[in-house]
Amino acid sequence: MSFENLVGNDNVKQVLTEIIKTGNISHGYMFVGISGIGKLLFAKEFAKAILCNEKTGCNNCKSCIEFNTLNNPDFQVIEPDENSIKIEQIRLMNTKITEKPIISNKKVYIINNAETMTKEAQNCLLKTLEEPPEYAVIILIGTNENMFLNTIKSRCIRINFNKINDDDLKRILLEKYNYSNITENMLKLFSGSIEKAINLQGKQEIYSEIEQIFNNIENINIIDLLNKKEILLKNKEEIMNILEYINVLFFDKLKVANNKNEYIDAIKIVEDTKDRLNKNANLDMTIDNLLLNTWETINNKY
Repeated sequence: MSFENLVGNDNVKQVLTEIIKTGNISHGYMFVGISGIGKLLFAKEFAKAILCNEKTGCNNCKSCIEFNTLNNPDFQVIEPDENSIKIEQIRLMNTKITEKPIISNKKVYIINNAETMTKEAQNCLLKTLEEPPEYAVIILIGTNENMFLNTIKSRCIRINFNKINDDDLKRILLEKYNYSNITENMLKLFSGSIEKAINLQGKQEIYSEIEQIFNNIENINIIDLLNKKEILLKNKEEIMNILEYINVLFFDKLKVANNKNEYIDAIKIVEDTKDRLNKNANLDMTIDNLLLNTWETINNKY
């Protein structure tokens, strides 16, 4: 099994390698960690080794060759249909999983973004996890284990993934994506996620403007501040990341502030703004309230 091209989570590499070496393969696994840190890539590499005729992920046997060309009949990745994984998808998997392997002695199913399974889909999956065929391996990939039924969690071996450290993240972004000149604050926003970093590539100018505004909020007139809301409104598809970045800036200020309560309250206001927008509040009014309330809080203008 080869993980050379995968970044970070060396402890996970060791665990999965040992599982393959010992042949002590379970029927159910749960890969849990933040989005964009490579859980699906790890799961695919693990699956390839499980299916490999040499039990190494050799890349030379029939199973590996067909796996690498996306033609291995004993392997499937199930993705959400629109916003969720539905019971019909799991029913089909349950039917297919009863068919014996064709070129390997195992069958592996990866359910990606598995926390999006409906309750009905999870209950349907539970039937297979309770009495799986001896050759079946199911790998659930998710970010929030609390979204899974306890009965499903109890039947899976949990593998925890950590965020990628900043040095590794900067290296891989530069080598693979030519992504450089990353500030410390942007690294904090990436939160160790390659996926998030790539999604934000080319948007540094937006975040530079946000940084100028909120790093100087103590010295800006409220009318001028409200006039700058256009930067938030015209980037509404980016608004959650922008709000997260504002709190990155406030957390930095909190470390050196004389009155820390001002920035603690400002951070709460930003979190409340995120919550309101998640509940479909009017964007224009919500941003007005954000700017006004944070300015009043930080400048003690109650």
